[in-house]
Amino acid sequence: MGNPTRDQTLAAGLRTLHLSCMARLHAEVAAAAAQQGLTHEAYLAELVRIECEHRTQQRLERRLAQSKLPREKTFATLQLDRYSPALQLAIERLRAGTFVRDAVNVIAVGRPGSGKSHLAAALGAELIALDYAVLWTTTATLVQRLLAAKRDLRLPQELAKLDGFAALILDDIGYVQHNREEMEVLFTLLADRYERRSVLITTNLVFSDWGQIFKDPMTTMAAVDRVVHHSVILDFLQVGSYRAQAAQQAALAHLPPTPRVHLSRDASSRAPEPVT
Repeated sequence: MGNPTRDQTLAAGLRTLHLSCMARLHAEVAAAAAQQGLTHEAYLAELVRIECEHRTQQRLERRLAQSKLPREKTFATLQLDRYSPALQLAIERLRAGTFVRDAVNVIAVGRPGSGKSHLAAALGAELIALDYAVLWTTTATLVQRLLAAKRDLRLPQELAKLDGFAALILDDIGYVQHNREEMEVLFTLLADRYERRSVLITTNLVFSDWGQIFKDPMTTMAAVDRVVHHSVILDFLQVGSYRAQAAQQAALAHLPPTPRVHLSRDASSRAPEPVT
């Protein structure tokens, strides 16, 4: 075998440095640079730009896969016009993602079907686009995960894993009633993230009803205090159920057309008989 060409040597070196995109495209970019009369520095800058964009895209795809977000629940499919102007404004501000940087919580409170979960998922997707690590989970699933870790004497390690997510989305925190042991691990999680990491919570229970979750009044007060302190509260209580509205519209769409009554000219002009 002959000696490797310069291109082969360059490609091999780039792969050794784990610059896979540069290794794959360096010859193509070099040809374009020569055609455009670019300097060596400009050629190298273009290669680096392409590699950086490739790595960013790969990182975002990994984070999206790790997030467990429902992919269909984005702002593109969220009917924001169903919400009040004040709620729309609050949501628009959250989309900038600064609340995660400041370790602020978001609590969406409202009736089932009002769009709380959809909004939380849409915000999660926006945060990933801003390069934040996000995890979506139902509260019931996460509680069981923490409970299993506690029984295996590895709860601190599990909390450390969750700490790697800048934003933790807990869907339906009041949907499943917890026993005392489950309540304790949930409280431990909220206390662990307090003022350090953001938690996004959806719930159909107003705060005065959170005793149904944490059972003990003092624990309930402490949990609400940690969640509400440094938080944005989104009020969905006046928003109707999207699912109920969609079902009603679907039902109306399948109703038979209302029959039209055609009266003769004589009949339509005749005065009605008096009721005696």
